[in-house]
Parts: sequence; C-alpha cells; structure tokens
Amino acid sequence: MSASLETLLRRAQDGDKDAREQLVVENTGLVWSIARRFFGRGVDPDDLYQLGCLGFLKAIDGFDLQYGTQFSTYAVPKIAGEIRRFLRDDGAVKVSRSIKERAASIKITRTQLTGELNREPTLSELAEATGLTVEEIAAAETATAATESIQRESGEEGFTLEHVLTDGAMEEQLIEHIALKEAIARLPEREKTVIGLRYYRGLTQDKTAKILGVSQVQVSRIEKKALQALRTYF
Repeated sequence: MSASLETLLRRAQDGDKDAREQLVVENTGLVWSIARRFFGRGVDPDDLYQLGCLGFLKAIDGFDLQYGTQFSTYAVPKIAGEIRRFLRDDGAVKVSRSIKERAASIKITRTQLTGELNREPTLSELAEATGLTVEEIAAAETATAATESIQRESGEEGFTLEHVLTDGAMEEQLIEHIALKEAIARLPEREKTVIGLRYYRGLTQDKTAKILGVSQVQVSRIEKKALQALRTYF
C-alpha cells in the first residue's frame, strides 16, 4: 500500500470528510467496474453506482490498516456485496417520508450551493451544509432515485472513458486479476514461485519440481497449501 493511500485512509477513518471524498473520487473507476457487472437487472446504473459507493465507504470504515492486505482487495467484495444485498431483496426499498424529506432538503441545498459557488458543491461541502454524513446523503439519493448522483460529483469521465476503452467482461477480469495478484503477493516465496510456474507459465508439477529441485509430491503439497491460502484471502 502506498504511503499516500495509507495516509488518506487514516484521515478518512478519523472523520476527515475531504479524505473520504478524495478516496471516492480516486476510485470512481473501480466502483463503476464492479457496478457494471450488475447491469441489466432492472436497476438504474446510477443507483448501482451509488450503492457501490456505499459499499466502498463501508470498506473505508472497516479496513484494518494493520492487517497487511491491499485496500482494493478488501474493498471489491464490500462494493459488490452492497449491490448484491440490494438485488437480493428485489430492490424493494421502502422509502419512508423522512428519507424523502431528507432527499428533498439535499436537493435544495445542492441547488443553493451551486448558485453560490458557481459550480457543483463537493460532497464535503454538501455534508457540511446539510449536517449529514456522506453515507446519509448517498443513501437518501439512492433510495429516492435523485437525478443528481455521486457519479456527477465524482466526475462522469471515469465511467465514460472506461466504457469507450473496454467492455464489462474485460473490466471484471481486470478487477479479479488485481485482487488475485495482490493475494499471491502475500504468499511465502516458495508458494508464490510454485503458483507462478504452474498457473502463469503453465508448467506441469513434474517440470516445476525439476526447476525447484524438489519432488513432484512436494510441489503438489506446496501448491495445495498455496491454493488454500488464496481461498482464505478471497
């Protein structure tokens, strides 16, 4: 993990709204890549993205900086899980009167700030003006299908550019590849080498054994242990 990312995470976990917003902005592409996996299920893409942002924000709060894993590895299942939870419940979100009123208040405040600032307000500015948290704003706008979404605040270019350069299948493979690469990096050196020879160079256990100067049985045991560790990481 880079020092700058660790610093942002620490600040965000300490309640720094600007740091939380910056993390969302910098990871817009990641959230959209995962949200796009669930397109075509009767939920608006903007709502899927906002749900993904909620999962991402929960990942910020729940991430243990001492655990030793990469943040993206931890965040990916949190983002997907938030969307799956919504879809599992058939998207049947009962919007209470208080949520509707909150969403209306957010919209009014957003319009007022836009006029005062001559630009879209940032999440932190909106949160400060309304007295709400970033999560509360996102939840209210998602539940009421507000026309102004976190997507716009984070920059629409993140999604548009991705959509032009690649398709959903490639994006999903990329996300999985990143998570797998980070998990493999956590393996002991011998296990990492075996996985590399077996699954990236496509060598048999026998050829792998000859390269490492061990028996085929030993390679089999090392590979099995490595795969078990990877499943645990995931």
